[in-house]
Amino acid sequence: MQDFERLGVFYLGRDYDLATRKPTDNLLLYDAKDLTTHAVCVGMTGSGKTGLCLALLEEAGIDNIPAIIIDPKGDLSNLLLTFPQLRPEDFEPWIDPEEAKRKNQTAAQFATATAEQWKKGLADWGQDAARIQRFRDAVDLAIYTPGSSAGLPLTVLRSFNAPPKTTRDDNEAMRGAVSAAASGLLGLLGIEADPLKSREHILISNILDRAWRDGKNLDMPGLIRALQTPGFDKIGVIDLESFFPAKDRFDLAMQLNNLLASPGFSAWMEGEPLDVQRLLYTPEGKPRLAILSIAHLSDAERMFFVTILLNEVLGWMRSQSGTSSLRALLYMDEVFGYFPPSKNPPSKGPMLTLLKQARAFGLGVVLATQNPVDLDYKGLSNCGTWFLGRLQTERDKLRVLDGLEGASSAAGTSFNRAEMDQMLSGLGNRVFLMNNVHEDHPVVFQSRWALSFLRGPLTREQISKLMEDRKTVTRSVSEGPNTLTRSASEGPNILTRSVSEGGKPSTASADRPILPPDVKEQFVSRRANLPADAGLVYHPALLGQAKLHFAQATTGVDCWQDVSLLLPIDDSVPNETWGKAETSEDAVELEAQPEPAAKFAALPGELSRPKRYTELSTALKDHLYRNQRLQLWKCDSLKQTSKAGESQADFRIRLSQQAREARDLAIEELRKKYAPKLAALHERAQKEEMKSKKKQGWGKILPATLTSGAALSRIISSLMRGKMRDVLSSANQRNLATIMRQSDIVMRDRLDAGSTREGFEAIAQQATDMEDDLKSQMEKIQADFSPDKLALTELVVQPKKSEINVSGVTLAWLPYIATADGKSQPAY
Repeated sequence: MQDFERLGVFYLGRDYDLATRKPTDNLLLYDAKDLTTHAVCVGMTGSGKTGLCLALLEEAGIDNIPAIIIDPKGDLSNLLLTFPQLRPEDFEPWIDPEEAKRKNQTAAQFATATAEQWKKGLADWGQDAARIQRFRDAVDLAIYTPGSSAGLPLTVLRSFNAPPKTTRDDNEAMRGAVSAAASGLLGLLGIEADPLKSREHILISNILDRAWRDGKNLDMPGLIRALQTPGFDKIGVIDLESFFPAKDRFDLAMQLNNLLASPGFSAWMEGEPLDVQRLLYTPEGKPRLAILSIAHLSDAERMFFVTILLNEVLGWMRSQSGTSSLRALLYMDEVFGYFPPSKNPPSKGPMLTLLKQARAFGLGVVLATQNPVDLDYKGLSNCGTWFLGRLQTERDKLRVLDGLEGASSAAGTSFNRAEMDQMLSGLGNRVFLMNNVHEDHPVVFQSRWALSFLRGPLTREQISKLMEDRKTVTRSVSEGPNTLTRSASEGPNILTRSVSEGGKPSTASADRPILPPDVKEQFVSRRANLPADAGLVYHPALLGQAKLHFAQATTGVDCWQDVSLLLPIDDSVPNETWGKAETSEDAVELEAQPEPAAKFAALPGELSRPKRYTELSTALKDHLYRNQRLQLWKCDSLKQTSKAGESQADFRIRLSQQAREARDLAIEELRKKYAPKLAALHERAQKEEMKSKKKQGWGKILPATLTSGAALSRIISSLMRGKMRDVLSSANQRNLATIMRQSDIVMRDRLDAGSTREGFEAIAQQATDMEDDLKSQMEKIQADFSPDKLALTELVVQPKKSEINVSGVTLAWLPYIATADGKSQPAY
């Protein structure tokens, strides 16, 4: 049995002999790096496609490769049905009671039989319970259910945030992101919009494009307001009112508002933000298999969510560094309808972009379907690996052959259509044809036994049961009324606000304070909705903004950091002005003018003096020098230092990728070093074997023996007759010489043959010793580059005082919602 627990390879099954209809002993070990050129898996119902894909995801998990898994049917949640102890009671809650009845068994009996079946199946494929435990220890497993609380909920509000700067600077990428977001949103409203003809699509696209290019985020309420007052007067060269009158824009805004207000849509507002990095890794940096179950959604909701998700993945991908190693997987089951050959649904554009560009970033895309006729095979020509199972119709087979031919042509490899046709016709259950452009020829194999219990689609109740322990309350109430806190769910640089139950007393006056021209004031943007029976009150605060330079020659640290400090003010400015301020690297969203009809709280008199702000700027610079620090992490073994704003978990994730690249490179160099040595030993062994066969064995011994025997017989005959003269005759002397010569030949050849055999065995032992040494060194490389062994040390850098540039201290008005009981709640 070959060793399948090797670095960077996925154990998918064994080679299969179509002639004998049996698997061979040769393992199919798939190179993980080949997935950077993507893969597609096609097979009809019952072909074993789901089992193969689950096995591939299990192997990715064991190799610490995270994955985002889109699950339209509910099958892939079976990844959580992995039971390291393989006890019947582990299986019993998940078996099908109806199937047990059909077999005339109780649930307990059927669970026992299932547990035994899984033990035997694993053993037949060289696996055991310890491998299940290794899988569970390697990755975090989570089921997310957008639009539902069955699993871990996801909110899509963050999906209308501005994409990364790398996307905004790429016009083609920016257009794709805007178009896909607009199409997905209109699809959710039931509007099938043409990007070039639909005025709804064009209007929303313009709103998103202008906001995003300015780096501004939009949530659903903000988008609804923008539909009524977009902030621009023309679409192209036509004025806005002629292109899309206010009354019609209001109707579209009302449709979105009704969607937002509907009870069913409220679930879309709850849960974690849709963040790709958080889906791929836990806060501690552990890789995760994130299963996004969307079986409960309508077709329009699925299309909306998948489109938003693919665009988020694109944005995340472009923010990563390039790599030739596999960094993460994006897997989508039943891609039917999302990547069709003729139509252009919102999901098709970002999917095609991922297939074309993701390779450079180490992101592998794997697509699976049982409907091959509904796939865009021109787009799938970017897939380097095809896993093909049993197909339902001849039409399906022809479509698959067309796709394979296109993929081979794109890769510049030869394609034998007749041979491939013959192979496809002979496939059976769990038997697949793998065509990998990185290999010399296609391979037929049988997929291995899955570690996961293949229960089939899980219900919402079963998903809820699996995720019950993971659901926790993420919102907490702070101790004071005006405390700015960081939300763990939003990352290290997001400011959130929690207030006491009573709220902040409203001491509002009707008039806005009159200030000297030299006192600059701004208004923090309102983010919360304003109820109909409530008013808006602005409370004063100090906003300090500065740019800090952190530099340290010994470690190579040299970076600038923007900081914003926000300090709410009550009756007076505290002595330790900036000590209680909340610091953030994110810019505070500001407006030039207050909202109409807003009221203002009292302003301390000292903040009406321009000189006071000069004093506050000096105090801010001193405060930043004494208190602001850049906390970094160092990894001496890889000679890496974390970046500014990079958490320890994110740094470990980056180190993990670099360690994997270094590991792959070291192993490749090791293989190159040993390959010629092993080849030379192999060649020597072949030569020794041939020499051994040519040496005199029985083939020479028998003729020599017969010749010597005849000569000896004649001599003995002369002795028996007593004719000594004949014995000493020249003829018999020649016979004696013959006997001695032939005996010498036989003995010499026997000795040579033995010597050759000993040489062959010595060479074979050298090869074995060399292979053991290679394996030992590969294991050492694995240990040396294990992410768990990468030691980190904390590095704290102080800013250079002479290069702390305070851009200014301004009066910032904070919006609060005033309620009927005289209290006010923050609205920012």
